Amino acid sequence: MSRWRPPPEKSTALITRDGHDRLKAELDDLWRVQRPEVGKALAAAAAEGDRSENAEYTYRKKQLAGIDRRVRYLSKRIPALRVVDTVPSDPEAVYFGAWVELENLATGECVRYRIVGPDETDAAQGHISIDSPLARALLKKRIDDEVEAQLPGGPARFVVVDVSYG
Repeated sequence: MSRWRPPPEKSTALITRDGHDRLKAELDDLWRVQRPEVGKALAAAAAEGDRSENAEYTYRKKQLAGIDRRVRYLSKRIPALRVVDTVPSDPEAVYFGAWVELENLATGECVRYRIVGPDETDAAQGHISIDSPLARALLKKRIDDEVEAQLPGGPARFVVVDVSYG
């Protein structure tokens, strides 16, 4: 069995201003706060003697590697992102950054989502990636348009109730 995996799909390089600021703050926190703290704890664990059976040393090494991996990723990703903080010329249609209220035609349930970049998705806040099937189906739709999307739970039909920006 090989360990080869196909390369991941390219994600869209768009991000909102808030998402961009959060990523920059995360990078700054990792580099200036967390990494020095973990480095000191690693040095203290290494000074305790035998490293082969030192759980604290092993844990801190893995923690430092995780921080370094995330710092490398953010250092490459942030400059590649394009910040979108303007309202589109047609604010009645669904585009990047829109808040969209949908009604599920099968259940009558209303949900509200914001279409954001893949680096800032958060289901708890209702932020969905522009690369998601639902967001792709919603692009360029207007109020009262019906949308069908292939979701993980199967196909679903929605009607657009409201579109807003800001």
